Amino acid sequence: MRIRSLGVIDDAVVELSPGFTAVTGETGAGKTMVVTSLGLLLGGRADPALVRIGARAAVVEGTIVLNSSSPAAVRAEEAGAELDDGALLISRTVSAEGRSRAHVGGRSVPVGVLGDLADDLVAVHGQTDQQGLLRPARQRQALDRYAGDAVAVPLAKYTGAHRRLRTVATELDELTTRARERAQEADLLRFGLDEIAATEPLPGEDTELAAEAERLGHAEALASAAVAAHAALAGNPEDPEAVDATTLVAGAHRALESVRGHDRDLAALADRLGEIGILMADVATELAGYADGLDADPRRLAAVEERRAALNHLTRKYGEDITAVLAWAEQSAARLAELDGDDDRIAELTAERDALRAELGELAQQLTDARAASAERFAEAVTAELGELAMPHARVSVALHQTELAEDADEADGIEVNGRTVAYGPAGADEVEILLAPHPGAPPRPIAKGASGGELSRVMLAVEVVFAGSDPVPTYLFDEVDAGVGGKAAVEVGRRLARLAKSAQVVVVTHLPQVAAFADRQLLVEKTNDGSVTRSGVTVLEGEDRIRELSRMLAGQEDSETARAHAEELLETARTSR
Repeated sequence: MRIRSLGVIDDAVVELSPGFTAVTGETGAGKTMVVTSLGLLLGGRADPALVRIGARAAVVEGTIVLNSSSPAAVRAEEAGAELDDGALLISRTVSAEGRSRAHVGGRSVPVGVLGDLADDLVAVHGQTDQQGLLRPARQRQALDRYAGDAVAVPLAKYTGAHRRLRTVATELDELTTRARERAQEADLLRFGLDEIAATEPLPGEDTELAAEAERLGHAEALASAAVAAHAALAGNPEDPEAVDATTLVAGAHRALESVRGHDRDLAALADRLGEIGILMADVATELAGYADGLDADPRRLAAVEERRAALNHLTRKYGEDITAVLAWAEQSAARLAELDGDDDRIAELTAERDALRAELGELAQQLTDARAASAERFAEAVTAELGELAMPHARVSVALHQTELAEDADEADGIEVNGRTVAYGPAGADEVEILLAPHPGAPPRPIAKGASGGELSRVMLAVEVVFAGSDPVPTYLFDEVDAGVGGKAAVEVGRRLARLAKSAQVVVVTHLPQVAAFADRQLLVEKTNDGSVTRSGVTVLEGEDRIRELSRMLAGQEDSETARAHAEELLETARTSR
């Protein structure tokens, strides 16, 4: 993962190499081109003063090579960006009115997304702009990586236990804070189940009772109709002379039977009349039985209506019919069993939470011990590096702090570590802070406060060299890291930058030839002025051009034989001593 190019539209495009790139030029030229442009791409404040007079906007673009599984690539894809053959194009536009727009991978995004990407892409170390390891969280992460398995093993166990504790605590909090709501829900369910149990409805009972009520309510009309129909079919015993349908059909059947042998069609009609006669006789018999068996008891009708009223009471509250009521009862019984079991679940979760908190306390102590041992080695290594960077009396130390909670604090906010209740997080209970004492007698202070601008850049260089390969940031930008040094110290600065470039991309804005000589690639930024517009141009220096530029940086004279010899010596020293 590295920055491939950085371009300012209408000015120049800076092609950056994977290793160590030195940017040189007149005072301010390189810094304006690289540092300011990169700051905009990283989500920095958009200043309309950056827009050239007469122009509508300033546009900065950058091409970044990413691994598709890297955090920056994942964050970019979440914002809708697309990678082009592993490269991500980022652009920032600043209008003359001060409006700012950002694009990532062809998609317009909020400027804040650029800041999110910057956290995983670039660490900037300059006179006034410090990122990366100045943040305590990054200091802890880098120290953990520096420590290796000594921290990684207990940290993995701690992280797993912490994740489980959050899950348990969330469920437990939900169960306990909703206790009243759950009790009310259980009471409602229990009341409904009791009502249904008291009524004891049967599947389909409401449909059957509705039919019976309809029949009982019209019993007299049904009986009268059945008697009349029976008389029409089978005759009325009280009126022997009355003609009935069965007798008429039987006569018709006999008339046809006597001649059926003479015509097949007529025989078929005779058969159909015979079937009709049998069917009418059966219907007449059933009508006689229906009328005799019809129950017109008003007491039965009252009982049916009373039962239907009880069932209707249930269907109004628990379902559109008795089948739905019984389904509600089944589901509610299961839910009630779940609610009644919450007390047992609360007890289980409480026990698991306490056990996890105790486990986290033990693991947090292991992390503290491992970090303390690694921090001591790290501080010694950085102090030794500073001795070679013109800060021989500076001393670096690493402080591990734990925030002890007050006695009245919520116990859920802390864990017990070594007999004390302290605040904790996903990475343990430690707060890591790198301290610097710049000279004897000075108290150790946080590195952001314990050094001047030039000293701070060198401290950060020493830290980055020691952390090389441990910190996940793939690109480092040092703005005048060589301020305030010269001679042998400047050579050591260049040597260490070259060493850091073996594991990361390094871009350095420098005015010292001793530093530039160690770069894998040297870029010259020059400003030109036609009387109305100032432009910046970028040239890749190679061979004779690079020697001439180093000579100019050494003596201010490009054609000085002495400066030229010194420049060649610097390049040879850098080549052989990396």
